[in-house]
Amino acid sequence: MKPTELNNPKVLNAWAFYDWANSVHSLTITSAIFPIYYPIAAVSLAGEKEINFLGFQLSNTVIFSYTVSFAFLLLALLMPILSGIADYKGNKKSFMRFFCYLGSFSCMSLFFFEKGNYYIGTFGFLFSIIGWGGSMVFYNSFLPEIASPDRFDRLSAKGFTLGYIGSVLLLIQNLTMVMMPQWYGNIAGELASRISFLSVGIWWLVFAQIPFHYLPDGIKQKHRDKNIWLGGWQELRKVYREVKEITALKGFLASFFLFNMGAQTVMYLGALFGSEELHLPTEALIITILLIQLVAIPGAYFCARLSQKIGNIKALMAIVFVWIAICAFAYTVTDQYNFYLLATGIGFVMGGIQSNSRATFAKMCPTNEKDTSSYFSFYDACDRLSTVLGTFIFGLVIQFTGNMRIGILVLTFVFAGSLYFLQMIKKTKELAPILE
Repeated sequence: MKPTELNNPKVLNAWAFYDWANSVHSLTITSAIFPIYYPIAAVSLAGEKEINFLGFQLSNTVIFSYTVSFAFLLLALLMPILSGIADYKGNKKSFMRFFCYLGSFSCMSLFFFEKGNYYIGTFGFLFSIIGWGGSMVFYNSFLPEIASPDRFDRLSAKGFTLGYIGSVLLLIQNLTMVMMPQWYGNIAGELASRISFLSVGIWWLVFAQIPFHYLPDGIKQKHRDKNIWLGGWQELRKVYREVKEITALKGFLASFFLFNMGAQTVMYLGALFGSEELHLPTEALIITILLIQLVAIPGAYFCARLSQKIGNIKALMAIVFVWIAICAFAYTVTDQYNFYLLATGIGFVMGGIQSNSRATFAKMCPTNEKDTSSYFSFYDACDRLSTVLGTFIFGLVIQFTGNMRIGILVLTFVFAGSLYFLQMIKKTKELAPILE
């Protein structure tokens, strides 16, 4: 199979369009409507927040947090195997398609998540995350195969921007059903929420056909170990050995593990903080989510331009410093309007830290390597494990203290720790031409 032509406009645009397709899951399912709907529907008796789940008596918010942790733990264990298989066989697009379909149909299954059916809601949510996370590993790994390094920052930011725009458009449509039922024949609020989950799955499935049509299958690797099931872990160990030899890359991944832990925890559990800690009404939470998405669009492009001007590492240091200030401010927030101000800050740096870290890692990958799925599987393992740790710790804080602010205080120190490793990279001369 011939290598893919770099910088083909149709392929680049199609790649970025997968963000448009899948980001509706990140907004409606993980950030906006579903986190608000879940505590209401995941009950056994009216007024009871604790339910019997798989033999454990836990609150519905703790189950929500642990579900996120478990989903990303499964991804961290599973993806190295599948990434190795995809590299050997050159069919990464097939794996991307499989996880896309798993996620989209899982979202559709949430239509049947009525009050009391918390097993349907929990497992539908679980597999939707696995589908989203699995597809993103293979999606991200296409970046160094279809674009030259000088395009990484802008192309990565373009993908996130398309994702924010598409997800906001669908969310606005869904919110009209939830908040203005008279427009839809006085549809019940519970049914409106469940229809929104169905629409996410359909949107994701339909628009994903565009990148599936244009993206290449991948490059089949020759002269490899015949045991393709263990090959993924062998490749992961190989990448790990190479990472240890590159001080800058090692420092970046350590920093990424920490700042991603903080950012992902905020993304997945921010709505719970607003509803459970600040007791904000649903309308306020929805406005907050929309505010985050709208501000994230210019934020992603601003951070991409900042990277081009001062270098990726310095730009990341600036973004992480803003995250520290945000967490410190969040610890003191007690009212609705300061929560809006907090959301504005989060939105501006959320897209920036995601697009910048993806582009930075793509630049750091050794240019002589063709099995990019394995490198991005390693990157994804750091992503998933940091999300597991962050959301699990946050869940433990809720379970044992009932106070989310303590968890936010912990995140402040997590972000501060990531700055230490970014500072280490600045002191090295490795990869300086592409990162500064």
